[in-house]
Amino acid sequence: MLKAVHEKNIFSFLYFRQDGQPAVKASDDILAFAFSSSGGYFALTDDNKRLVLFRTKPCWECLSVRSVVRRCTSLIITAAEDKILVADKSGDVYSYSITEPQKAGKIELGHLSLLLDVALSPDDQYILTADRDEKIRVSLTRAPHNIISFCLGHREFVSRIFVIPNYPDLMLSASGDCTLRLWEYKSGKEVHCCHLNSLNKTEATKNDKVWVFDELCVLMLSIPTVYVFQFDAATQLLNYRHQISLKRKGWDIAFEETGGLWILQEDKEASLLLYRPVDGHWQPVADDKGLMKMSKYLHDNWTMFEGSVGTESCYSSLYKASFDNMAIYLQKKEERLQQQQKKRKELQHESNRQTKKIRTRESS
Repeated sequence: MLKAVHEKNIFSFLYFRQDGQPAVKASDDILAFAFSSSGGYFALTDDNKRLVLFRTKPCWECLSVRSVVRRCTSLIITAAEDKILVADKSGDVYSYSITEPQKAGKIELGHLSLLLDVALSPDDQYILTADRDEKIRVSLTRAPHNIISFCLGHREFVSRIFVIPNYPDLMLSASGDCTLRLWEYKSGKEVHCCHLNSLNKTEATKNDKVWVFDELCVLMLSIPTVYVFQFDAATQLLNYRHQISLKRKGWDIAFEETGGLWILQEDKEASLLLYRPVDGHWQPVADDKGLMKMSKYLHDNWTMFEGSVGTESCYSSLYKASFDNMAIYLQKKEERLQQQQKKRKELQHESNRQTKKIRTRESS
C-alpha cells in the first residue's frame, strides 16, 4: 500500500506492509520514477539513495528496496520489463534486475558530466544518455562500452530525450538552449531544429517535458505555455501548430490512450486541465467525469502541493556561467595605465622639487 507524503516541495511515499505497519521508515524526496510499458511495474528513486520497485497488477506490491550509489536523475524500465536503468549525478548508468528484485545494481556506462536523462530504443537495443555538457550518446545495450554515435549540436544542457515509438529510428531532444531537435540517432545526424524562443517574443525559456502522440506537445517551464507541433514524416519536419496558454505555470503534461492531453498546473482552483482535439484544434474539456473526480481530489489534498508552489526550476543552476574576459582585461589595463600615469606624475613632481632646490643653492 502507498501513502503520499509531501516533503520539501516534492512527493514522497511511505511503504506499508499488509498489516498496515511501515515497511520502510522514510519520507524522502522522490527524484525520478517510471512505469513499465505494460504498466505492470513501477519504479522510483528517492533522495535517500534508494530504488524502490513495485508490481502494480493485480494489486500494488512492493517487491524490493535497494540502495543506489549516487542520487539519481532519471530512470527507465526496459521494454522487456526485465531491467531498470538508472542514471545518476556522477554521470553513471546502472542496471537493476526486475526478475531478481533483490540483486545489486551493475554499472553499464559512464559520462564525465552529470546525466539528466536516459532512454531506450523500442527494441531495447540502444541506450541513449543525455548530459549537462550538451552531449547525447548512443550505446549498444548488450555492450554499453561500444558507442554507436554522438548527437551533437545543443549549446546548453540536454534536459530530455525521447525515441518516437512510431518512428523508432528518430529521437527528439529538448535543451536549455531553447531548441527542440530531431535526430537520426544511430548516425548522430540532426534532421531538424526548432528554436522555441522564436515562437514567442517572451524572454527565452527552457523546455522541460516532451511527449508524443499524433502530435507533439512541449511544456515550457518559465512561461505558462504548452506548444503544439505536428511531425511530418515525409519531410521529417516539426511543424508548429499552435499554443495552449495556461493561467499558471505548468508542472507536467501527459497524453492518455484515447488522445486527450492532461495538464497539471500550479493553480489550486484549476490544477488539472484536459484538452481534446476538435476539428483539428485542441479544445478544453470541462464536463469529463474523470477530470472532475481527479480535480476534486487534488483540490482536497492541495496541502501536498503547497511546498512546490513558486519554487525555482531545478534546471536554473545548470546553465553555463559566462565570463567576459575582454571586459575584465580592459578594466585591469585601464587601472594599470592610471597607476603608471600617477607614478610618472609623482616622479616628475619629485624631480621638479629636487631641481628647484639645486637652483636655490646655486643662486645663494
